Amino acid sequence: MNKPVSFSGPRRDDPDAAGPHVLIIGGGASGVLMAAHLLSRPDVDFRVTVIEGRNMLGCGVAYSTTDPDHLLNTRVHNMSAYADQPHHFSDWLAARDPSVTPACFVSRATYGAYMTELLTDWTHGGEARRMTCRRDTCQRIEETAGGVIAHLAGGGQISGDLAILATGHVLPEPDPTGVLSGAWSGVAGVAPDDRIVIIGTGLSMVDQVLSLLKSGHRGEIVSISRRGQLPRSHAATKPLAIAVQDIPTGVGISRLMAWARVQARRAEAAGGTWRDAVDGIRPHVRRIWRGLPQAERARFLRHLVTWWDVHRHRIPGDSEARIAEAMQQGRLRLVRGAWIGGQRRADGRIAGQVLLHGDQTSSVIEAGQIIDCRGIRRDPVANASPLMADLLARGAARVDPLRIGLDVAADCRILDAAGAPSARIMAIGPASRAAFWEITAIPDIREQVAELAAGLARQYVA
Repeated sequence: MNKPVSFSGPRRDDPDAAGPHVLIIGGGASGVLMAAHLLSRPDVDFRVTVIEGRNMLGCGVAYSTTDPDHLLNTRVHNMSAYADQPHHFSDWLAARDPSVTPACFVSRATYGAYMTELLTDWTHGGEARRMTCRRDTCQRIEETAGGVIAHLAGGGQISGDLAILATGHVLPEPDPTGVLSGAWSGVAGVAPDDRIVIIGTGLSMVDQVLSLLKSGHRGEIVSISRRGQLPRSHAATKPLAIAVQDIPTGVGISRLMAWARVQARRAEAAGGTWRDAVDGIRPHVRRIWRGLPQAERARFLRHLVTWWDVHRHRIPGDSEARIAEAMQQGRLRLVRGAWIGGQRRADGRIAGQVLLHGDQTSSVIEAGQIIDCRGIRRDPVANASPLMADLLARGAARVDPLRIGLDVAADCRILDAAGAPSARIMAIGPASRAAFWEITAIPDIREQVAELAAGLARQYVA
């Protein structure tokens, strides 16, 4: 088994180096949070190079939208980049708009701006030597005895001591048939009265519907999913106090769900709601997930993940009200069923094939555009980036048994084809989802990167 590397001083090939050089692959929220936590360490002068080829630093997929109606699904007071500085984001907002309160839901674009500015202290002045952003795409990471080498699409190479994969969600390539549009590509070239079909009924669907309503689209919007469930709305919460020893261990998903229902009834008996129970369980989700056997994880993914998601990932009350109004007016229709496929006809319209719940044969639904909002669970091999495909092909990484993503150890080190942890390559955020499950929201990611930064600092202190 590979052991953690040690570091006793500046790299000899860079006499101006302040300390260990960490390459962060991906400049979205996960990458920026990782960089900020490393650079703000008081005990080790980490140097950081963020390699990002697509989006503005800090934005990624979630925060690249420019539509002000696409809101965070978490209140301001829970979105600080630092758990030990809970007012960091709200103070940043107050300096720009005093009317914003910590209980508000602000736009995703606003949070993207916060992420972009998070590294300002290390990109200007004397500290600028410690932070570099390279606008390029990493296609290969080579692990050597003395460090790592990132090979870039532009032809260059960057050497470092460690590499951290912060590549975000696995995204599908554009549909070559042109039948499906991506969740973040927007609606273009569709007549205002055309029917729009959205596959999925989660958070991305909500954003798409709000944008369509705002644009004045008059045609029917049909949203289809297997369960036909919408995200529940936010409300004031007082999370239950749940200690680690209160969580049942060594039991299956059925027992865990029964226990969760008991917590919900306990919250309601105390005058609260099920939200208090979910928010009390949330800090323990990674521990629960890691304690589940593969068979029980698979059962959760087959039968219960939708129910957890709609209660865990909520939407602001204003968004819920606008969705409910659209449904009452007949502008939005939810359909329970499965998407099978579709084809574009000669007249440019799309004929979609769906299997409605309870039917034995498929039906056809016509639309001007079909938007794929099925979420972030994509096959990590079929949708692998060149970097991931290379790691997998060389056996430097492997996919987890449930095909959620990369197989990652508890300390974030990726596992190779034989199950051995890498000495110098780690994964964080959604890229590590298979190991931690609940690692897509800012509060969870900031905890993960803080722990990793502290662990790396201990490793490098003489």
